[in-house]
Formats: sequence, C-alpha cells, structure tokens
Amino acid sequence: MNKIKRFARYYKPHIGLFLLDIGCATLVAAVDVAFPLLTNYLLKKLFPEIEQTGAHNLIVLFAILIAAIFTAYILRAVMLYIVNYWGHLFGVRVEADMRRDIFSHIQTLPFSFYDKIRTGKLLSRATTDLFEISELAHHGPEDLLISSLTVLGAFVAMFFIEWRIALAMLLLMPFCIFFVMKARFSMKSTSKAVKEQIANINAGIESSISGARVAKAFANEEYEIEKFEEGNNAFLHAKNRFYQTMAIFNSGTEFFIALFNVVVLLTGGILIIKKAGFSSLTFITFMLYVSAFTSPLKRFASFFEQYMMGMAGFTRFLEILDTKSDIVDRENAIEVQNVKGKIEFRDVGFHYEGGRQVLDHVNLTIEPGKKLALVGPSGGGKTTMCHLLMRFYDVMEGAILVDDVDIRDYTQESLRRNIGIVQQDVFLFAGSILENIRYGRLDATDEEVVQAAIRAHIHDEIMRFPDQYQTEVGERGVKLSGGQKQRISVARLFLKNPPILILDEATSALDTVTEYDIQKSFDELAEGRTTLIIAHRLSTVRNADEIIVIDKSGIRERGSHDELIAQNGLYATFYQTTLRD
Repeated sequence: MNKIKRFARYYKPHIGLFLLDIGCATLVAAVDVAFPLLTNYLLKKLFPEIEQTGAHNLIVLFAILIAAIFTAYILRAVMLYIVNYWGHLFGVRVEADMRRDIFSHIQTLPFSFYDKIRTGKLLSRATTDLFEISELAHHGPEDLLISSLTVLGAFVAMFFIEWRIALAMLLLMPFCIFFVMKARFSMKSTSKAVKEQIANINAGIESSISGARVAKAFANEEYEIEKFEEGNNAFLHAKNRFYQTMAIFNSGTEFFIALFNVVVLLTGGILIIKKAGFSSLTFITFMLYVSAFTSPLKRFASFFEQYMMGMAGFTRFLEILDTKSDIVDRENAIEVQNVKGKIEFRDVGFHYEGGRQVLDHVNLTIEPGKKLALVGPSGGGKTTMCHLLMRFYDVMEGAILVDDVDIRDYTQESLRRNIGIVQQDVFLFAGSILENIRYGRLDATDEEVVQAAIRAHIHDEIMRFPDQYQTEVGERGVKLSGGQKQRISVARLFLKNPPILILDEATSALDTVTEYDIQKSFDELAEGRTTLIIAHRLSTVRNADEIIVIDKSGIRERGSHDELIAQNGLYATFYQTTLRD
C-alpha cells in the first residue's frame, strides 16, 4: 500500500489534467452504458407504439432521440480525443517527474554506489522502466474506472431488465475474479524478471560500445557478439515466461467472457422455453449488454498487464530512489570560505567495501601553498587519499582537516568547489571545446574561457581547428589527442581557480615531449596553491616541497627529493629505476 501511495504522489502536480482525463473517461463509460438501455426502450416501447399508432409526436420523439444519440457519440469522440491526447500527456509528465527525481537522486549518491552498479542498468531504470510506469499512470486509473463503471452500470441495468439472467452472470463473477488474482502474481514475478534482463542487455551494450575500440584492437568482435547473445538469450527466456503467463491470463479472460455469453444464452433460452415472461427483444437487449459488459473485462485484462509491468518498473525505480548516500552533510555544516589551504590527515584509516585495509593510521600535514608528492607502488592508497580529501568516500577512522576544520563539517558542494583535480583519464563531455572548458565555472564568459585556454597553452591549437572553440570533441573527447584533452582539463581548472589542487597521475599516459610541455602548464596552475601530486614518473615530482613514499604498510619515507636520495631507501630505488626506464 505504501508503494501505491508513493506512486499516487506523482499525480498531485498534474491533478487538473488527471481529473480532466478521468472525467472524460467517465462520460465515455456513461454513453456506453446508456446505449443498450435506449435501444431496449426503442425496441420494446417506442417502435411498437409508432407501428400501431403512427402518432406524429412519437415520430418527433424518435427523431429527438436519434439526434441525442448522434450528439452523444460526437461528444464521446471529443472525450476520447482528450483521453488519448491529454491523458497520454499526463502520463508523460509523470514520467518526466520520475526521471527528474531519479536523475537528481543519482547525482547525490557517492562513489561507492557507482562502484557496484553498471551504467547500462541505470539507463534502463531511467528510460525503459519509466515508460512502462508512464503507461500505467495514464491508462491504469482510466481503464480501472471505465471498466468498473461500465460493469457496475451494466449489472444494474441488467437487474432492472431481467434479474434472473443478471443473477446467473453475477454468480460467475467470483470465479472470474479468482482467476484474475491468481494470474496476477505469476505476471508480477515474470514481469520483474523481464525488466532485469533488459537492464542486463542495456548494460552489456553500453559496455561493448564504450569498449568498441579495445575489442577491435584485440580482434575480439566475435567474443563481444557471444557475450551479447548470452544476455539476449536470457532476455528471450524471461520474455518467454512472461508471455506464457500473459497468454494464460488473456486466454482465461477470453474464456470467461465467452462463458458470460453462454450463461445469457442458456438462462435466456430456459426462460423463453418456460414462457417465464422473457421476450426475444429483451434477449437482444441483454446481448447488447453482454457486449458492453465483456468489453470492460478485456480492459481489466489490459489493466492488469499494464499494472504488473508498470509496478515492476516502479519497484526498480524505488530501489534506486531508496538508496541512501552514506556521505551526507551534517546538520550544521558550514560553507568553505577564504581557504588558506592547510590540509591534515589525522590518524586516517579506510578500506573499501569488502576489501582489505587501504589506509591505516595515516598522519600527514600539508602547509598552505606547499606542493606534496605522493609516490609508491600501485595499491598503496595514494589515489584513495585524494578521493577521501574530496569526500568521494568518508574516512572510517580518524579525520581529514582543511584549515583545521574537519571536512565533514563543511558542505560537500563548497568543499569540492575549492578543490580541483586532474586525473590520468580525462573525461570530456560530448560537446564543444568551449562547453568543456566552461564546465570549470558555468557562469564564465567567453573571454574568461579564452584566457583560461591561453594560460593552459591550448589556445593556439584550438584556433587551428576549423570551428575553433565550437569544435566538437566527440564522445569522451575521442576527436582530440591525449595532450589536448589534458590541456583542456587544465584550462578547466584555471577557470575554476581552486585554492587546493590534486594532480593524480595527470601525465602518466602522455609521451615524454608532451609531458614536458604540459608539466609547464601544471607548474603554472600549481603556483600559489596547496597541491597534491601523485606520480609514477618521479622526474615530475623533483620540485615538490615534500615527497611522501607510501605503500601497503603506510608512509615509509618523507622528505625533499635530495633528502630522500641521500637516504638511499625506497625512493632512491624507485628513482634509479625510472631513470633506467
């Protein structure tokens, strides 16, 4: 019931449109119920009287009734237009609201959430699943209301016309309802299985398309096709089970609909044979009502199918919406202001979910404006320290302080606004160079974007492109070289102008010449900022104010480049190795 209430909340912002849809649907149902009654009156009362008397007033009444029926069906057509157009528009608006909510909520979730779920599955929940929910939001209440009113109205009218046949049909109803409810549970489980397999297929396609260049490089196209076929076959199996339960449901429903016709024929025939006051005209009227009665039953069948599909999608939608972030702002969190740039790791401990301890009792202080380099083997926790500083994850022990304040006492938005990060794998959004640089500060002017590009030493290259700053970079910046992408990321940070800077393996994927050129941009960017540098190429960290050597055991060495070389320890070994490379 709570799920239904949460579903109903999305109706509230569009309640006027919903009531218009339902009101028109009600009028359509009223016309459908009234037509057999009017037909019964014409056949049993009016036509015989006209036939006997030929009275002018009765002919006029007949003309008026025909005009009324014609007008009613014109209005019915208008109502159906409103139902089909505005009703669908209502469903789309509900879908858009849900998509807004799920996308906004996803933006609040931490890195740990993205560590566990694939992008394709998220896309499925924000697209395919929501379309089914949209159909349910529009057609569900409408089908349920029209069907209920039509069935109820038909039964009431049939009881007035001939209660004995109506009673016989009513006795059949519990069996029909029992069948529908039983089939409902089978359809619910199979519908959810279909949703899950569609999500798996979307995830597989997204992964394969993103990795298409790698697949071609290894000539593994056939392997990718086999992987897809495996998921596609699982989808076919799930869909097969769903259609099997749906076929049972639909064929069973059609059987009961036919059974109602049989009951009317049987009961009506018995009454006629026994001459129990049941005329052939009444029989014709009843057959019209059976038609009006069985049509809603088909709509009920359609409703249950939509309900199962829609609620399966809504359940998956709620699974994401109910996922709570484990990184939240404290109640009295403050804005980061006038950052000086002092950073302190105080007895910090951390491990990833289900993994080993990555950081254990780490203590480290970086004074404002200083450059600190973190070096050491992979898996030592260097990148983790940077992610903890930006609160992509929260420390499990100890605390991280910026300007002597625990970063958990700051708002996340203001903390991250004051920290800039450049990583080895630069992400550029599909769009223009201008848009990607401006991402550093969305309210920046075109002139400020150009100045940032000049400072990052990328302006001249941009101006050589035919479309200059309007040049499309392609998906993930595929149309640009690695050096160009790095410089654009540097320009983005010049525009952001953060007081704290993180360079995480920012040049490790570049050739030596390009690295040398971009290093000058990094040096300019780091000037006057508290900077954390993570690098495997130790030539890039020689000028750091302090170098920390860290591995799985924690901080092993610390000091300047010359001091660590003089110690002839791990750093000196690493340095000599990189020189040989």
